[in-house]
Amino acid sequence: MSFARFLRTVQLGLKSLLLHKLRSGLTMLGIVFGVFSVIAMLAIGEGASAQAQKQIVALGATNIIVRSIKPIEGSSSAANQGGTPRYGLLRSDYRRLTHTIPTIINALPIRELPREARHLKRTLNGRLVGCTASYLEVNHLNVISGRFITDADQENLANVVVLAFDVAHELFPIEEPIGKTVQIDTVFYSVVGVTAERTPSAGIGGSLTAQDFNKDLYIPINTFRARIGDEVRTPKQGGMDSEHVELNQITLSVRDVKDVMITSDIIRDTLQRFHAEKDFAVVVPLELLKQADQLRQIFNVVLGSIAAISLIVGGIGIMNIMLATVTERTREIGIRRALGAKQRDITEQFLTETIVLSGSGGVVGILLGLATPLAFQLVRWFTMNFILDGGGAMSETSRMFSEMSPTVALWSLPLAFGISVGIGVIFGLYPARAAARLDPIEALRHE
Repeated sequence: MSFARFLRTVQLGLKSLLLHKLRSGLTMLGIVFGVFSVIAMLAIGEGASAQAQKQIVALGATNIIVRSIKPIEGSSSAANQGGTPRYGLLRSDYRRLTHTIPTIINALPIRELPREARHLKRTLNGRLVGCTASYLEVNHLNVISGRFITDADQENLANVVVLAFDVAHELFPIEEPIGKTVQIDTVFYSVVGVTAERTPSAGIGGSLTAQDFNKDLYIPINTFRARIGDEVRTPKQGGMDSEHVELNQITLSVRDVKDVMITSDIIRDTLQRFHAEKDFAVVVPLELLKQADQLRQIFNVVLGSIAAISLIVGGIGIMNIMLATVTERTREIGIRRALGAKQRDITEQFLTETIVLSGSGGVVGILLGLATPLAFQLVRWFTMNFILDGGGAMSETSRMFSEMSPTVALWSLPLAFGISVGIGVIFGLYPARAAARLDPIEALRHE
């Protein structure tokens, strides 16, 4: 078909569709919302995946995280002579891993407990973290006032504490905390620094729980051991609950990404030889990142397929309308055939009309799809204000939902438009061929 003939066919198609503006518009809506659904679904999937990957990347692609896990109640895990269960990572594990695995270039031991912090009459329930100076860099924290823990603090068993952002704000709302003291249990610690606000991390599976870094209190891990010890007793109804844990977590860093997987396997095998029970978990952010990317691809396929169903429904609507149009224009078809038009010409005319209809719907659908982030903001505002509770058990859900933002994938735009045009061709072919096969004489007799 020459360009001039193609242009003429398109003009005839537009003219025929504009004769019934309302009907054409309603038919086109199916394609419009179908294309919009495909783009919006993929954008939401990309946004959710990007958020999950951001959380994993924050853990460090060259890091390997080993966590202590409390064994199932009633297992053979050891209770010592006093009936206190012993489990988790040991300081000997830390030394063994750092001294025997050459690919490890840095190691961060961590001990943590929920504790109440007090200053004068103000109190706050936070997380007491015993750590070393490298904790700041490994967890991407910034100090906005004072300093962080130093090696000298470790050696001297100094009673110093660094407050996270929310802790400093709650305990010292109108005064500078540096140089003041904070009471934890019966010990007073001198405040030497305050960290900047940081986005909480989400939990990953059952081995890595969510962490809110804004409610932490950091002290030297040697001071933690000297002042609090490994065995912790907690009052409970009818007695005391106790457990013996030396380290809650060891974060290990390797020099190159290519060493991560083989080092993690060595770490896992080494620990299994010295732990009778599975009271630890090895979390590899790089491995999780690859899994998250695979999950994103599956998510996109599933969501895109669901959204494509609406396009198929729109295509059925186009077929229905075009079949009705063939019946209405039977006499026109007969006149054109009598004037010399071939079956191919009739097929091209009706097929062009369906393509124009579906293509126009595709363009409008793309424009609506580009507004997906704005539409999601409105949905999020309504959900946050009228459905989700900002506090209590829903606070984590609210936070994750409030931070999620759809990302329109550029590749989804031509994909959605191509599908819409393809739907027009597929569902318009039968009506077009039905029109072309009409007997010219019978068509001329049609009233």
